[in-house]
Amino acid sequence: MDTSKGLENIDGVVWFDGQYVDWKDAKVHVLTHTLHYGLGVFEGVRAYSTTQGPTIFRLKDHTDRLFESAETVKLKIPYSKDEINKAQIEVVKKNKLEEAYIRPMCFYGSEGLGLRADNLKVHCIVAAWYWPSYLSPELYEKGIKVKLSSYTRQRGNKVSRSKAVSYTHLRAHETVLDLVCRLLL
Repeated sequence: MDTSKGLENIDGVVWFDGQYVDWKDAKVHVLTHTLHYGLGVFEGVRAYSTTQGPTIFRLKDHTDRLFESAETVKLKIPYSKDEINKAQIEVVKKNKLEEAYIRPMCFYGSEGLGLRADNLKVHCIVAAWYWPSYLSPELYEKGIKVKLSSYTRQRGNKVSRSKAVSYTHLRAHETVLDLVCRLLL
């Protein structure tokens, strides 16, 4: 998969709302809610070349975290974990990748804008493409120096573990949901 002309020009397929579509036809509208408010979830997954063929690293763990992130932001994924796992396996196969970066993502559609997202369709995609390692092959043998971040995740806070697209809009979304619930109850 040649990415030198940009990701939008890859020849391949994307799993989009349960269907395999041509890569170049996998599009969303510019008024998609998630594009404006950032409320969506994703994972970054790797498949590695092995003697048994491409193997997805910790597939079930990544999918579990995708669903946990979605639950944290109250986004209901309309597919099962098994369907998302199968889609990840299949896009690697269909795109004939030995090694791959896999991006499952769930996001709100363009049925409306505003902080309330309760009337919006949830879309799901899984894309996979060749994305080489940041590390050169010799560094795998030689090793690298690492530095620990001073950032500390809040214990017990699911949001700090999730991969929500935008935490700021997530907080606003939670506030609106809380307000709506108080008004209705």
